[in-house]
Amino acid sequence: MIPAKNRHVVAGGLLALLVVLAVASLFIGRFRIGFTTAITTFFSGANPLLTAVILRIRLPRILAALCIGANLGVSGAAFQGMFRNPLVDSRILGVSSGAAFGASLALFFARGPLGVEGMAFLFAIAAMGLVLFVGERFGASILVLVVAGVLVSAFFNALLGLVKYVADPLNTLPAITYWLLGSLNGARFAVLWPLFGISAVGLTFFLLIRWRVNLLTLDTAEGATLGLAVKRFRLVVIGVGTLLVAASVAVSGIIGWVGLIVPHAARALVGPDHARLIPASLVLGAATLLVLDDISRTALTSEIPLGILAGLIGVPVFLFLFMRVLRAHGGGWR
Repeated sequence: MIPAKNRHVVAGGLLALLVVLAVASLFIGRFRIGFTTAITTFFSGANPLLTAVILRIRLPRILAALCIGANLGVSGAAFQGMFRNPLVDSRILGVSSGAAFGASLALFFARGPLGVEGMAFLFAIAAMGLVLFVGERFGASILVLVVAGVLVSAFFNALLGLVKYVADPLNTLPAITYWLLGSLNGARFAVLWPLFGISAVGLTFFLLIRWRVNLLTLDTAEGATLGLAVKRFRLVVIGVGTLLVAASVAVSGIIGWVGLIVPHAARALVGPDHARLIPASLVLGAATLLVLDDISRTALTSEIPLGILAGLIGVPVFLFLFMRVLRAHGGGWR
């Protein structure tokens, strides 16, 4: 962990790095654009093709990557703190499974991009609603919420399997499979405004209450002595975090590992205090997904799905983190 006196320098460095990555991503792609040419074209409008590539294709994709990466990083950090388990992420509540079923249903009935996004978001919220309903009925303890999330996820995965089983194997099934692998290929301003709005509200919420997230590790009695209704606050955090994940998955499909790995990297830089961890996870999450998207659209002649790329990178990183935990506990948990 970085010493406290150097954390402001690290924070400034991370923000500067994020800005540099975002600007550089405008010029990265199969259609190569030089920096000078891009600036000249942007201000003169002399080349409509370059202007369209930058403003209508790459810019919305970059903004989507920044929002989705930040959403997954922040929600992952909040959920790891709330569940007191560094090996969980937003998928533990069944949100991704609900979104996957909603998107597959829209693709099965041949809906357009807005229909796919809307159905994915709707069923992601439905999955969250089921988890919160069960949690509210049975005390909203961490164990109850985890079990409810596992059950809801299994239920929507079964429904997803049913849709894939009856889908047309020549047209619909490949479309469903490709969506589930995750991609920002369809990111356009026309379908991104809901993501921008929900991200702005949700991320602002977490930045404002980041000091209180530390209290979610307390039980109800301890929280009450500090003037905090732990159960109610826990449900609010779950609700807002789920909205961030649902809006992200609805646009990009399933992108695993970001919400799991990014909080660990942020924790290594700034420590476990959520007052610093959540902003660091926001910046690192945005930067991570932006870099992954740059790699996905330039590494091969065809675009690599983000879900595959995140898994190829995330699994070795997760194994490294897991081995560090084992070494810290003397080779195992006692």
